[in-house]
Amino acid sequence: MLEEYLPFMWLIIFGNIENLILASQGVVKGANPKVLGGLSIIIVIIWLIMGTVLTEAAIQYSNIINFIGGFAIFILGIQAVYGAVKNIKSKGGK
Repeated sequence: MLEEYLPFMWLIIFGNIENLILASQGVVKGANPKVLGGLSIIIVIIWLIMGTVLTEAAIQYSNIINFIGGFAIFILGIQAVYGAVKNIKSKGGK
């Protein structure tokens, strides 16, 4: 059973990092941590269900899905760092 998820291993790992990036963006913007945590858990459950149901159909496109997912995570990371630096500079940091 685990073998069918191996082509998506890196997407799973970096998807968790993406979730952390989005959460940090929410904190920087001043979102309520309890609401942010609850929504984050809901999204993770939705992705788990979708991943479980759709893995067999998506396996033939795993390389494309991994590339698009990795690229999206990379862009979100840049966006998060840019927002954090902009926020630090606006508050008088170095």
